[in-house]
Amino acid sequence: MGLLTLPFKLPLLPLRGVIRLAETIDEQAQRELHDPARVRRELEEAEDRRASGEITEEELSQVENEAVSSLVSDASPHASAAQDAEADQDRS
Repeated sequence: MGLLTLPFKLPLLPLRGVIRLAETIDEQAQRELHDPARVRRELEEAEDRRASGEITEEELSQVENEAVSSLVSDASPHASAAQDAEADQDRS
């Protein structure tokens, strides 16, 4: 059956490749954006800048809030995925 459908699928293969590439790039960007090590480095740099007087306490607080929100926003997709998996198991 695969040989019969192959001529119909062949024109769509480049499009599928581009879509998969975009998905891979998005996944990598999300991993880097929500990386706890990156957030920790940003917080340490902000604290060093505050200690040296480059930024104010308010700016430090803003950097900390942004860092925490990036970690919290990362937890939400995992939590919803876990809830979806539980719902699927309940349906079975």
